[in-house]
Amino acid sequence: MKKNVFRLLLTGALATILFVACNSEGTKEGEQTATTEQTAAPVVAGQSGVVDDLSQKNVVGVAVSSPDHTTLVTAVKAAELVDALSNAGPFTVFAPTNAAFAKLPAGTVEGLLVPEKKEALQEILQYHVSVGVYKLENLKDGQQIDEVFGGKVTIGVKDGKYTVNGANILATVPASNGVIYVIDQVIFAPAKK
Repeated sequence: MKKNVFRLLLTGALATILFVACNSEGTKEGEQTATTEQTAAPVVAGQSGVVDDLSQKNVVGVAVSSPDHTTLVTAVKAAELVDALSNAGPFTVFAPTNAAFAKLPAGTVEGLLVPEKKEALQEILQYHVSVGVYKLENLKDGQQIDEVFGGKVTIGVKDGKYTVNGANILATVPASNGVIYVIDQVIFAPAKK
């Protein structure tokens, strides 16, 4: 009889503890949810919003960390291509330096950065990007590579030096989602006929 009474008391005590614990957690969760709902603004971020300080940088992260590519980064942001280029890819990016953009006629870059020219800017930038990784050692003279914009670029190889549409490839920088070739000119797709 004592065992039955002890079990009954123990069961009742456990039930009471669970009931109180569940109600306390429910209240805390409800309070926390209400507080979170009241103070949190909706977060809108694509792949570029993922923070990872341990892995190798993607093509956008590499460009952002380069003092020689601030114009390119500004253009990529204005064209709203940051998320697209932050995705898994893989991509081959021909990245013009600030000096390459400076070679363009005065006012060209500024004119392309206005919202009304976003589509034209996207086309120019997408002509600098290929889907896939094209390793330098595998590039051949005269090889054509399809660009995201829909055109093709032509690789030149002479005396151990590489070019893309006549622009010199100055450096190769690996990225987590592809490879970047630093170039000394902005390249343009041939005019559509």
